[in-house]
Amino acid sequence: MSSALERLGVPIIINACGPVTRLGGGLMHPDVASAMIEASRACIDMVALQAAACRTITRVTGAQSGIVTTGASAALLLGAAACLAGLDPGRMNRLPEVPDGRREFIVVRSQRNMYDRALMVAGARLVEIGIPDRFSGPGVRDADGWEIEDAIGPNTAGIYYLAQPQSLPALPVVTEVARRHGVPVLVDAAAQLPPAGNLRAYLTQGADLVAFSGGKAIGGPQASGILCGRADLIASALLQMLDLDVRPDVWNPPAEFALLTQLRGLPHHGIGRSCKAGKEEIIGLIAALERFAAEDPETRRAGWIALLRATIDTCGTVDGLTLTLLDDPGRFPVPMLRVGVDGGQAEVVATLLRTGTPSIECQTGQMADGVLLFSPVALAPEHAAVIGRRLRDAASGA
Repeated sequence: MSSALERLGVPIIINACGPVTRLGGGLMHPDVASAMIEASRACIDMVALQAAACRTITRVTGAQSGIVTTGASAALLLGAAACLAGLDPGRMNRLPEVPDGRREFIVVRSQRNMYDRALMVAGARLVEIGIPDRFSGPGVRDADGWEIEDAIGPNTAGIYYLAQPQSLPALPVVTEVARRHGVPVLVDAAAQLPPAGNLRAYLTQGADLVAFSGGKAIGGPQASGILCGRADLIASALLQMLDLDVRPDVWNPPAEFALLTQLRGLPHHGIGRSCKAGKEEIIGLIAALERFAAEDPETRRAGWIALLRATIDTCGTVDGLTLTLLDDPGRFPVPMLRVGVDGGQAEVVATLLRTGTPSIECQTGQMADGVLLFSPVALAPEHAAVIGRRLRDAASGA
């Protein structure tokens, strides 16, 4: 434990949930932390820093442009603001008000989630389409491409798409419809890494903007994210996040955001000002993204599998527990440890949380079915044996 945490009396935990925000994300690589420390000891031009980030993001993702945001939710807010305002400083100044009514984002009803409110913060109004019978049970259907097309009208500002394996219609169907009507598609891919190929996949499938979390599998600062895509929309998003307490006559954007030189004027602080990314987050994200893109995916996956196997080996055979490694890459982009509990699963979870130091957090979404899941993404190698011993002790009542 660091001396700062000791002074504050904040206990550390072993995080087998994965890099979730409520548990502080994952464990940062020393190279990423070092880059952030270096940034903290210097003053720099923030637009120049975002331009440097843009160069890295475009190289890795194949996008026309990209910026660092304070998480995927902030990227969604800024992406929506870009779709609503474009490169019109007057519209930027008015958000979240949209006087002409062109504020609607079409969203498939089965893709609604609590993160899409970021679009509403920017000023959007969500228009739901489709009937998700396949989820509610009465049937097998969801939304079709023609239903999205049927909802497009003069007030449509964009289409919001949640990138999940089960999402329908498929993204290429959505983007093909959007292209015919000149409507941008904003993709929420916050947790869709790995595989690393997804850094390019959604753009290749026609998305105009894609939001990724920087603090999950990429391994960047927890308060970081990426928004990448069309150059004009990224320029608009950046401008609505920046500190614009500057003299317009001397403001000169770098070549990476050259489209900003075409504005008829410079807006005031934008709707995304509360989403500002600090120099530490930006440089940390750049360092993490470069590491993530350079690392061999099979090597990364093999490390995770080895860690979970070490947990299984340490736990051994225990009455009441069934430990299964879920490592099919087609079904599990991140391998997982499934722990079946023959009754008393709440007691096992409580024991992991409350008995011993540090406490252990795991995924409990399937606890009602007697299943606990353990993710390796936010674990250090030494955690494997600790989890194995504590599982064994919890099941045996030790």
